[in-house]
Amino acid sequence: MKTTLSFVVLVFGLAGSWLAGSGSQPAGPAMAAPPNIIFILTDDHGWTCLSSRMQNDIPESASDYYETPNLDRFARAGMRFTRGYAPAAICSPTRRSIQFGQTPIRQGDEEFPERYKLGGKAPHSIPQVLKAIDPRYRAVHLGKWDFRAEILPEQVGYDLSDGDTRNGNGNLVQVKGDKWDEHYQTEDPKKINTLTERAIEFMKKQTAAQTPFYLQISHYATHVNMETRQSTLDYFTKKKEGTRHANPAWAGMLFDLDAGVGEILDQVEKLGIADNTYIFLMADNGAVEFLPPVKNRLDHPSEFEAPMRNYPLRGGKWVLYEGGIRVPFMVMGPGIKAGSECNVPVIGWDLLPTFAELAGGTGQNEKDRDGGSFVALLKNGGRGTVNRPTKDFYFHRYNNGYPHSAIISGNDKLIRFWKTGTTELYDLSNDKGELIDLAKKSPAKVKTLDARLLNYIKQHNPGLLTAYAGKALVKEKLED
Repeated sequence: MKTTLSFVVLVFGLAGSWLAGSGSQPAGPAMAAPPNIIFILTDDHGWTCLSSRMQNDIPESASDYYETPNLDRFARAGMRFTRGYAPAAICSPTRRSIQFGQTPIRQGDEEFPERYKLGGKAPHSIPQVLKAIDPRYRAVHLGKWDFRAEILPEQVGYDLSDGDTRNGNGNLVQVKGDKWDEHYQTEDPKKINTLTERAIEFMKKQTAAQTPFYLQISHYATHVNMETRQSTLDYFTKKKEGTRHANPAWAGMLFDLDAGVGEILDQVEKLGIADNTYIFLMADNGAVEFLPPVKNRLDHPSEFEAPMRNYPLRGGKWVLYEGGIRVPFMVMGPGIKAGSECNVPVIGWDLLPTFAELAGGTGQNEKDRDGGSFVALLKNGGRGTVNRPTKDFYFHRYNNGYPHSAIISGNDKLIRFWKTGTTELYDLSNDKGELIDLAKKSPAKVKTLDARLLNYIKQHNPGLLTAYAGKALVKEKLED
């Protein structure tokens, strides 16, 4: 513990040496308190898993079975991002990316723990940046951390946390069978109640002390195993099945999660801090395609007898098709138009610079950041642009069985499959479901996007290219 505390003190003591890059302000007269920021991160939560539409003109972007009255209320009160992306298609890379404002390609996977431990080359995290802008900030992380790197939240600036938690820490019931099939009844499913109660106590304490705060609630729900209240399970068991969604246990777990979100929204109103509090909500990746998951996650949708769970998006958790990375992404707070919809793409590594600008910083990036602030979108009804060091989105799926990478540039999306050396090209403006591969029709565009993707990887994680250097096409690109 002494090592951890010393590290935190050292970071704050040296803050002046790096403030210019994280959005600092010069010392002067006492300033008004900056806004509170609440970030709710849900787990394995698909784009189509709300009972309200994530995109107004797509009826299927709402569930035909799940019920999320409080998330729907969130959407009515704030701004929905129709193209809000998770940094990765699985948990840990997304969570690392969000905290440091970097792509998982830049951060690496197996090498991440050593590179980002104490004394490593990690840039400053969300709480470190906020406290550098205004040292009055207090920060807490509740719930699932899942860095898989033996790095505690306190070591990157949090004042309080649940520690190095992972999926199992959220299971109140020990899984006895297949986690994809079994479900369990408890009055505190996935610790939703416990996390919510502790979050509310933190909010009350900071409000009474007139101290600005950053609160991150990283829910274990809706990751399996499936836990729900008995009353909730009974309700959905009796409900008519939908065409895409029909699992009453998962629906119940989502409904219980929704209730926890509602309590946070209610408390912000009760404490009288709504006019100085921003609330962000997103998922760490898309939902699993089916329960249980399909064997071949990369199959074309035409191979399945029924629409996949994330329809009209393709795929789900584990893959870089839209169903795996396009997620619920919403923001509410002062100056944000209620019920607004933004079609400008944003992504999890944009959150840190956005928080920094809201806190009173300049929004300028520290070295090695990939994100950009989207405060302008929030303040302008969803219109505008996001200025990032890299305008495109770059993804990589670290998996020995089916490694693949992707680049999204505007409406164009290219996916590279490393084992086969093949690429696929999609126009997301006309084909959100990624049904029509345009690679053969547009070879010049494929060549351009593939070169940009390989160049980004070569620049920020050349070890990936070394691992795949047996492919002739990669050798050719490396020589370029």
